[in-house]
Amino acid sequence: AFKDTGKAPVEQEVAIHRIRITLTSRNVKSLEKVCADLIRGAKEKSLKVKGPVRMPTKTLRITTRKTPCGEGSKTWDRFQMRIHKRLIDLHSPSEI
Repeated sequence: AFKDTGKAPVEQEVAIHRIRITLTSRNVKSLEKVCADLIRGAKEKSLKVKGPVRMPTKTLRITTRKTPCGEGSKTWDRFQMRIHKRLIDLHSPSEI
């Protein structure tokens, strides 16, 4: 019924930009809020979104003596800073 010409139908190839956004913060609440805002904005523009991918939390620790002069009982302070990281991947056509 149909003749095979050997040529596939030509479709326009649209270049897709893959954008990776890396967010880091010490405050989880604000980090999650920014992630939600970014994803909501991307979905309003009908972009393909992957994430947020929660990466392992880095814990930076410093143990130091409480006394500045070195005398007295040997008491120690333990300080730590936690750094949280989120990844968001966006797939956007080039015309946007």
